[in-house]
Amino acid sequence: MKKLFRKLEDIYAAAAFAEAGETETAREIISGRKTVEKQLRKRADKEQRPGMRAN
Repeated sequence: MKKLFRKLEDIYAAAAFAEAGETETAREIISGRKTVEKQLRKRADKEQRPGMRAN
């Protein structure tokens, strides 16, 4: 049961990254589990994007 929840967590996380335009990160999450810290470091190394603002 724990494996099922972990897989669902990976799928939802990948979907969130894909919706945000981070398709490469989504692919990496699906292909193999990585820690959140590694994902955030990789994203921080990329071009900094402006924060989202409400209009």
